[in-house]
Amino acid sequence: MSDPVGAWREELAETGAITGPVAERIIEVHGDRGVRAIEAVTEGRIKQYRDFTVVVGHDEEYVVEDGGCTCKDSEYNLDSEDPSERCWHALGVVIAEATGRVDEHDMWYSEVRSFL
Repeated sequence: MSDPVGAWREELAETGAITGPVAERIIEVHGDRGVRAIEAVTEGRIKQYRDFTVVVGHDEEYVVEDGGCTCKDSEYNLDSEDPSERCWHALGVVIAEATGRVDEHDMWYSEVRSFL
């Protein structure tokens, strides 16, 4: 398979759901990051605000924008030019968008963040 990321994204776009075979492909390509991304999507932790997409982690919230993320994994461990190397937060956003499972909020994250 020449583009393993493209393969699962294509199937995900066609089905619009995280089926067993799609989940297996995601985990095959991304390992534990794929598992965590799928969990975040199924638990409704991908939030879209007017200004940012935010993934709610267990300890913090992470802003994902244009495939990049504010987490330490993204900053220190991953090659931003390699589509198979994405943190679980960025993968979660891709999966949630493809399956229509983004929790949308009609407000600015910057305003919500000031309350936290």
